[in-house]
Amino acid sequence: MKNSAGKPVLQKMIALIQQNKDYISEVDGLIADGDHGVNMNKGFTIFGEQIKDKDISFTGGLKELGDVLFTRIGGSMGPIYGTVFSGMAEIGEKHEVIDAAVLSAMLDHGVKELRDVVPGEVGDKTLVDTLIPASEALQKAVKEGQDLASALKAMKDAAEAGRDATKDMAAKFGRSSRLGERSRGVVDAGAVSCCFLLQAIADGILEQAG
Repeated sequence: MKNSAGKPVLQKMIALIQQNKDYISEVDGLIADGDHGVNMNKGFTIFGEQIKDKDISFTGGLKELGDVLFTRIGGSMGPIYGTVFSGMAEIGEKHEVIDAAVLSAMLDHGVKELRDVVPGEVGDKTLVDTLIPASEALQKAVKEGQDLASALKAMKDAAEAGRDATKDMAAKFGRSSRLGERSRGVVDAGAVSCCFLLQAIADGILEQAG
């Protein structure tokens, strides 16, 4: 996909959050504050209005999205997602074409930037349980020389598996961590929203590449 033609991918991300805001908040409300979907919808809607009339690249949009999430939404997830998207944009902005290898490098850098500012590993019941397996699956697919469609499918499959795995975990961070073992049995809302966003990125890139 040409980086300059990536605005529809950003719009797909916005639409998926808007369409699923109630579900994300419902999941969040089972073990936490119940405002994750509301906050994400607020940030993505603001971002959508900002880019509505702009000719913006995929990575230019990710940078702007990161800024919006840092500054305009409540809770801890704004800075977390802001860090990830800003990190992705930093690596991707120098590339004219976003292929599987470039996207893999972008995701990997987003993960590294996130780890510099917040704790959390796979198994802690956070969005990291979606993000890291997805990034690692994409890296593996690139190393194996898989085509774009196969590589993005591997990323999506890993994201979905990571999201679903949080159901059996006890939360170690955030409000839900106060519940300890009682937080088991529910998927993590951050893992859910992260999975939606990775799905939108993968599907959007494939559509533009086609």
